[in-house]
Amino acid sequence: MSTAVETKEFQTEIRQLLDIVIHSLYTEREIFLRELVSNAADAMEKVRYTLLTESGVKDKDAALEIQIDTDDSAHTLTITDTGVGMTKEELVENIGTIAHSGSKEFIKHLSSKGDQKDLNLIGQFGVGFYSAFMVADKVTIHTRSYHQEGKGYVWESDGVGSYTITEGEDRVRGTKMVLHLKEDAHEFAKEETIKRVIKQYSSFVPYPITVNGQKVNTVDALWTKNKSEISDNDYTEFYKFIANAFDEPLFRLHFSSDAPLNINTLLFVPKENFEQFGFGRTEPGVSLYCKKVLIQEKSPLVLPEWLRFLRGVIDSEELPLNISRETMQDSALVSKLNKVVTSRFIKFLDGQSTSEPEKFKEFWEKFNFYLKEGAANDLTHQKELIKLLRFESSSTQPGELISLADYAGRMKEDQSAIYYVNGPSREVIESGPYLEIFKNKGFEVIYTYAAIDDYIFGAIREYEGKRLISADEADLNLGDTEQQSRSEDALSEEDVLALTNWLKEVLGSKVTEVRESKRLVDSPAVVLSPYGTNSMQRMMQLVNKDFNSVGPSVLEINSAHPMIKRLDTARKNEDAFAKVAAEQIFENAQIAAGLIIDPRGMVNRLNEILERALG
Repeated sequence: MSTAVETKEFQTEIRQLLDIVIHSLYTEREIFLRELVSNAADAMEKVRYTLLTESGVKDKDAALEIQIDTDDSAHTLTITDTGVGMTKEELVENIGTIAHSGSKEFIKHLSSKGDQKDLNLIGQFGVGFYSAFMVADKVTIHTRSYHQEGKGYVWESDGVGSYTITEGEDRVRGTKMVLHLKEDAHEFAKEETIKRVIKQYSSFVPYPITVNGQKVNTVDALWTKNKSEISDNDYTEFYKFIANAFDEPLFRLHFSSDAPLNINTLLFVPKENFEQFGFGRTEPGVSLYCKKVLIQEKSPLVLPEWLRFLRGVIDSEELPLNISRETMQDSALVSKLNKVVTSRFIKFLDGQSTSEPEKFKEFWEKFNFYLKEGAANDLTHQKELIKLLRFESSSTQPGELISLADYAGRMKEDQSAIYYVNGPSREVIESGPYLEIFKNKGFEVIYTYAAIDDYIFGAIREYEGKRLISADEADLNLGDTEQQSRSEDALSEEDVLALTNWLKEVLGSKVTEVRESKRLVDSPAVVLSPYGTNSMQRMMQLVNKDFNSVGPSVLEINSAHPMIKRLDTARKNEDAFAKVAAEQIFENAQIAAGLIIDPRGMVNRLNEILERALG
């Protein structure tokens, strides 16, 4: 064995590259370990392929594994693989030449022979090795090529300007890299630190990784396997691992696709929605991988914001990553990935709503807000999401849900629109005045309990050509010239005109208009919003926490109701109590609309009314 030391200068470009890698390429220092493990995995993938295609490979029975050893006292980190190793020429080419990727060259060589099947290399850029100098002030490489006639070599450098190559003793095929850690990087000589980083970035590398003799990557990359090979228990354990959960998932979706993108996806819907319980906004839970190596943990880009409740993995070989693999450069491709996976998940939910309606109902009760958020904001998928929306209605039992398609399928022949009404609960809606005309005509009304429901309906405007109309819309038109014929015992048109004018004067700025109602049957009066729906008014009040934020209303009166007829009599008799009664009728209607009013004035008025009644 020759002991001659050969010193070589790095190319000028390499020195520049080292400076970039060390100081600005990677935002997280610990990324270096992911890069070096990926290189080691590539080296073993090459030798695995070579063992299948060539004879005469050195140490053909050597186990394909990555060994990592830490020495906290010597402040060193050693990474050993049993891969293809390197010849002296490959050491110069792969490490001493700018961006020369051994993996890329290997693929290029096989492609020229038209043979690349069953090969899955991670490395693409050829600079991962240089990340070692972010944490090491000296790197020593002991390597032995897989060729039987090869020799062992030792490469060493401080990463500044030059490196040395010495002929070393013959050793087991593969590469051992020793990192002599910088003073501010001694944490990477600690076993617990290395285990944590491996588990975060390289848990699914397809070869065993041991740290000081203990295997670290114990969970398989299930998303790359055929579904027929995976048990329900395997899926559950994998979910618990990647979601840091203790229960079983509610739903799972596992699929592979090669068009329009090559992707492997495994998604889970958790059993519970902790955002619903007030634990704060849920962080995205789907991580992005490239060939089983973590690229972006809990990626905010790979799925739309409204799918943040999902947990799982998306792995794509086609991601155009930047040189550090930390960010994605091609926003168009990321957008396509986003669209493909989102559309597939929506289709999955649609199928579940039919095949497992009870389970879908459980999902809806816990996660419906996310779908509504998507229907309101995600214009790309809005049409598909609207089909998933579920509601109670005037024709269902409490807790029974229908879709817009269900509603449209049983509309009356003379019905031209889909009607809905918003309220805090079914009881409040059904005790209010807004359903009266619909009950009278036999029209079904959808019940919505969240303000965002009205926002969605207002945004989409129609479903399958049918307009979506709020039952408390001020300009409601049910298709008739007369929505409700005037009762024979109603006030005369002349008296109605006088009464509405008088009410407008009494109520002043609280109303924009007072008119005879064509929608009321049993209630004396109803208030409507001149600016949209009462639900929007309620939302404004909740946001502003202000009694006065309600704004003026349109007041409609039922001219056949005994209370309104007696009010008109009191008005005609110039009874001072008429104004008190008018104020109370108006505020009663506001309460029925779910609007918040200042109770102090009402208490005094109610006392006056009680005193009169008891007297």
